[in-house]
Amino acid sequence: MNNTENISIDTSPILELQNIEKHYDEPGGEGVIPVLRGISLTVNQGESVAITGPSGSGKTTLLNIMGALDQPSKGDVVLSGKNLHGLSDRELAMVRNLEVGFVFQLHHLLPQCTVLENVLVPTIPKYDESKSQEVVGRAIELLEMVGLESHVYHRPGQLSGGERQRAAVVRALINQPKILLADEPTGSLDEDSGLALVQLLTELNEKQAMTLVMVTHAPRVAVFMKRQLKLEHGILVG
Repeated sequence: MNNTENISIDTSPILELQNIEKHYDEPGGEGVIPVLRGISLTVNQGESVAITGPSGSGKTTLLNIMGALDQPSKGDVVLSGKNLHGLSDRELAMVRNLEVGFVFQLHHLLPQCTVLENVLVPTIPKYDESKSQEVVGRAIELLEMVGLESHVYHRPGQLSGGERQRAAVVRALINQPKILLADEPTGSLDEDSGLALVQLLTELNEKQAMTLVMVTHAPRVAVFMKRQLKLEHGILVG
């Protein structure tokens, strides 16, 4: 892995949302509550995109649909040329594990495991003993890249909030996903730690060709992304 030079990348579409709608049934079944209304979006390989909007506007719902954590009421999600509509639960789980990296507002690290063990958790479903040393080596290299080389065998309780989020980023990257989805990743951090995390994600995007989509309610965070969109009344504008 070279983290000093920008990588030449293919700029073809990696994620396409086609007329996405999402609604929930009202209590009593008397109607539906619309959340997303006919959203279409193309994200190219290597892009960084911020989606802003107030709390409750549907940003997390949209991100979950992008990452196959939720399904739209209508429309199609195409990831790396593969339409996710109609895939089985098992197939969707494999997409989430191998093709998408997730970073959430809360780090969700396992407190009883070391940082290294936490990072390796996503590799368990495809564990190959013959490649175990290669995977561990990649994990340690990534931890070094984000400045956690001295914390490899620490547990989450021994880390600061910013360090825990950096460990969560490495966990999201360990399976070399095609796209990284970040849901309010700075929401639980102080200003300095939040800025450091955004700068890390920006560096990954620019130097490691990591496609990045981030949802946030904070304009000061969104400006670091190359493209900025806003979710208003269920419609994506920008």
